[in-house]
Amino acid sequence: MQRVSSNHIATKEEARQSQILIVDDQLSLLQSLQALLRINGYRVDLARSGSEAITKLQDHDYQLLLLDLKMPGMTGFEVLDFVRQAELNLETVVVSGDTSFASIKDSMRLGAYDFIRKPYNPEELLAAVSRALECYHRERETLTIEKSLDRSEQLHRYIVNSSPDFIYMLDAQGVFTYVNDRVENLLGYKRNELLGKHFSSIIHPHNAATSSQLFRERRAGERATRNAEMRLLVNQANECVRSFDNYELIVELNATGVYEQNGVGEKVFIGTLGSVRDISARKRTEERISFQAYHDLLTQLPNRGLFNDRLNQAFAHAKRNRQKFALLFMDLDRFKLINDTLGHVMGDLVLQRVSERILEYLRAEDTLARFGGDEFCLLLPNIPHRESVAAVAEKILKAVRQPFSINNHELYLSMSVGIAIYPDAGETEETLLRSADMAMYHVKENGKDGYCFYCKTLHSDSNFLTTERDLSHAMEKKQFQVFFQPKVDPSYHAIVGMEALLRWQHPQRGLLYPEDFLAAAESSKLMVPLGLWVLRRVCEEVVRWRKQGIPPVKVSLNVSLVQLKEADFAELFIHTLQEFKLAAKFFEVEITEQGLSKGDAEVVKQLRILRDFGISVTIDDFGRGYSSFSYLQNLPVNTIKIDRSFVREIEERCDQTCIADGIAMMAKGLKLNVVGAGVENLFQLDYLRNLGCHEVQGYLYSKAISAQETMTLLQNCPAQGPHFTLPH
Repeated sequence: MQRVSSNHIATKEEARQSQILIVDDQLSLLQSLQALLRINGYRVDLARSGSEAITKLQDHDYQLLLLDLKMPGMTGFEVLDFVRQAELNLETVVVSGDTSFASIKDSMRLGAYDFIRKPYNPEELLAAVSRALECYHRERETLTIEKSLDRSEQLHRYIVNSSPDFIYMLDAQGVFTYVNDRVENLLGYKRNELLGKHFSSIIHPHNAATSSQLFRERRAGERATRNAEMRLLVNQANECVRSFDNYELIVELNATGVYEQNGVGEKVFIGTLGSVRDISARKRTEERISFQAYHDLLTQLPNRGLFNDRLNQAFAHAKRNRQKFALLFMDLDRFKLINDTLGHVMGDLVLQRVSERILEYLRAEDTLARFGGDEFCLLLPNIPHRESVAAVAEKILKAVRQPFSINNHELYLSMSVGIAIYPDAGETEETLLRSADMAMYHVKENGKDGYCFYCKTLHSDSNFLTTERDLSHAMEKKQFQVFFQPKVDPSYHAIVGMEALLRWQHPQRGLLYPEDFLAAAESSKLMVPLGLWVLRRVCEEVVRWRKQGIPPVKVSLNVSLVQLKEADFAELFIHTLQEFKLAAKFFEVEITEQGLSKGDAEVVKQLRILRDFGISVTIDDFGRGYSSFSYLQNLPVNTIKIDRSFVREIEERCDQTCIADGIAMMAKGLKLNVVGAGVENLFQLDYLRNLGCHEVQGYLYSKAISAQETMTLLQNCPAQGPHFTLPH
């Protein structure tokens, strides 16, 4: 490991004097951080749990704590609370993959100095360590000065003037009678410019009434002002002032009323004593972390979480005011070709340029978000009529068609846009998004490079009707096949399961995948008998494996929401396994996140019956839904499968935290197993293994293969594995 250079790294003397404790339950991360810090001159201790950290904090003096939040047993939040309760003299930097706004807020509330996302950038982490230690040593220096000078009034005044805080005294009328030297650095005023002036001259008009009451505090004791946040005006004539946004300073105020006894022994208010601390740097850090939690870091656009909030606001506003709004689902045409031929770096640049061009044609109240990959979603609130939405779509398409000149490459792009208007195309978030998505795919199927409004006739176009008609004859003509894709232990490269995948050998259209016909199957109610056929076919194949002496392998089947809404689905599933004399523990059902997000009572009931019988339940394509993680706590789920689109985002030499990190952390907290889908290279495999995925599947190991090929593969597998040999 090479030493990382940075302008923020502490001096050798500061590093030598600094003892750091790193707390994380991942040994590989602990060792990596230890090596990085030691090579930069720091002394480092390690703790693999919260309880071990507390023991070391009690036995040793540390200047800095690098702390993970999510750990088994005692969490990082509990460690932070211990540090605060014990009043330990150290700074804390949180290093965590949990970047939710609530976790960041709670960390700061419990006293954390800074927050670094996993996987961390070494430069950024070293800078944060240096800043935290600098703050620690500066405060220690201040404490030392205070202890050595507090016996002398002259020296005491020196301490006050050297304080990092602006200290002031007001008389009973609110006029400054004393200010320390710090006021010039913070607000740009000389001391004599404020002495004799009323304090209101530096109070920001924003919430002036509340701020004035706090700044001129009359209460004393426990009721006095503590850590109140407010804005103060800076002296614009002083160019040297450091301020939050060049005209105001965000500060934290402590103030108390001062009283003395008069001649008859009564307490008389004589003024206010207060101190003001600059917290603009902390606010910038909080804003940076908040931005990262709600935005796509590649394009700087809102991410799915923020978009969902804006969409909920649009629903509420539209219902209240009887207005319409539009949702545009946009997907670049043949974008995969750019990634495959010119590389992902070029692909990222294209996505950035495309987002910039689209933004040029939007209003301030519109919201453009990136959903991942080359998918964008646009919210247009309060639209006057359909034609205005069409005009926006045409402008966007025209902008995207203009050539892109990037790194000496001239690229010609196009985009497919699906449009859904509330309430015509749906009155719920899920329905509206599905309608826009369906309209977008209609554009794809009809030549791409255009837009389409959702309408009910999309359900009955010729292709859809043809598919429905052919489906009705496909089973009796034995055109369906069951393929299997291995699920593999990423540590030992051994097969631990198989996912059954349906294929349709269409006489004219060739081999079709589920996305080509499942919508028609669900619409025509053929999904229920088709699903039962798949189950029986899988059972027949498992029995064949058993007769060949192949050890038992767990098999998962994809189940449609239509099937689960059948009152006897679970009963038929269990009866079929009993008919073939197969153990429930070797079977698993997978349902997409969208199918579970609304918590349909019948669906939950059927899944609970299956799980109580011993059949595992997995959420497939996790992360592509539009619902909150909280619904998982109330569902009978054993496993979540990270959607392949998020696995594709895992790239070597990428400093950004992947969505997969957050999903894995959340699953760990809910004690759920994690499966990674769509693994295509060794870097993705190592990354998912380190995240704690106990199973993976993807083209790195094997694509989905026919039943006969699957049996041959299982027959040739050694008993203990490994079952696959990967390239180095």
